[in-house]
Amino acid sequence: MTTPTNSSQAGLRPDLKNRHVTMIAMGGIIGAGLFVGSGAVLSSTGPSSFLTYFLSGLIVVCAMRMLGEMAVAHPSTGSFVEYSRKALGDWAGFSSGWLYWYVWVIVVGFEAVAGAGILQYWIDLPLWVLSLILLAGLTLSNLTSVRSFGEFEFWFAGIKVVAILAFIALGAAFVLGLWPGRSLDFGNLTAHGGFFPNGPQAMLSTVVVVMFAMMGPEIATIAAAESKDPARSVSKATNSVILRIITFYVGSVFLLAVIVPWSSVKSGQSPFVAAMNVMGIPGADSVMNGLILVAVLSCLNSAIFTASRMLFVLAGKNEAPAALVKVNKRGVPAPAILASTLVGFLSVIAAAVSPDTVFLFLLNSSGALILFVYLLMCVSQIVLRMRNPKADLPLRMWLFPWLSLLTTAAIVAVLVLLGVREDTRSQLWLGLGTWALTLVVFGIRRVRTSRAGRPVGARQDELAGS
Repeated sequence: MTTPTNSSQAGLRPDLKNRHVTMIAMGGIIGAGLFVGSGAVLSSTGPSSFLTYFLSGLIVVCAMRMLGEMAVAHPSTGSFVEYSRKALGDWAGFSSGWLYWYVWVIVVGFEAVAGAGILQYWIDLPLWVLSLILLAGLTLSNLTSVRSFGEFEFWFAGIKVVAILAFIALGAAFVLGLWPGRSLDFGNLTAHGGFFPNGPQAMLSTVVVVMFAMMGPEIATIAAAESKDPARSVSKATNSVILRIITFYVGSVFLLAVIVPWSSVKSGQSPFVAAMNVMGIPGADSVMNGLILVAVLSCLNSAIFTASRMLFVLAGKNEAPAALVKVNKRGVPAPAILASTLVGFLSVIAAAVSPDTVFLFLLNSSGALILFVYLLMCVSQIVLRMRNPKADLPLRMWLFPWLSLLTTAAIVAVLVLLGVREDTRSQLWLGLGTWALTLVVFGIRRVRTSRAGRPVGARQDELAGS
């Protein structure tokens, strides 16, 4: 049995349609991390790179199933933040909410800069000008209505999904010998140094990169809380995540490994362009630039939505300024959107003024935080299920508790890998420092609210009762 959503209680309108949530779920995991980031994985790992995507995908699938169990039973705009609060206490809800918000507001600035860089392929304007234009445009879309956000994301995600499926269909025809002048050929899987040219350990060392590329499917559970049937939307989104990861990531990277010699792939360049050139598809550079731009705009659109909803939830729990819990006449949390995009604007300015110091620090300090949030989310599912093992849940985690424990251990292992790798170690330590600072702020606020006789969570309770 489901409970009323926080969104309905606090004034947000359930205007997202099922098709919006479905496409957000389908396209949410397809970003520049696949179109460009897969090149770094291929060049480091070799033909076995698709196994890295498979292993990383298993972790994400299991984590989303754990989230789905909680979200179907209790749909909420706060999603995993509310479940962490319920399972572990206010400190967990406070820290996971603020860490998650920080991740996405930095993504807002990063994606605006990335999109501007792609636009310079066609438009001769300064990077910061194009960044601000993109950010202003999608901020306006989010301010208009949640349906406006949903429509933009529906078409952005739809283009990405169609493009990937088209690549898989054409790539499969090419490697299976159904392409003009081609015969069945999987030689690139073992040529150029073998299946593990850099050893099996290289496959594990790139798990960190792949995990970051796959982050984001949890956005569907946040968006579903603003739909008319949140439980059904969440259930469909979480049940289909395994098919989406296997198809979009594992399937496409496998084809890349077969079509393109791994040794010719360069980090920072899209292997999809190389594959389309091998296949003789004209205009590969322009096509891929267009697709990457769509992927970046989709991520920017989702980042503004996600950051604003998280800030809205925190304000509703008396953990952010009271003004941020207000909504306009269209049911949009305009103050939370504007506050989040303001940080995005500041990030764009930092990228223009100090790209190698301030902006780089912001990126590194947010790098590991999403893993901390996932860790809290997984621990919360275990705790909540243990408290009520006989609960009649519409959606259950597979093989509980063993698979839940294994998933949690895998996330810890990825964090350890983050610390072992010299190029990512700073992200772990900066992330831990950011989390520690968040907990210090929570402690200070707890003391102040206790002295004032106003408990944490009071504001949301007042809204719910009004």
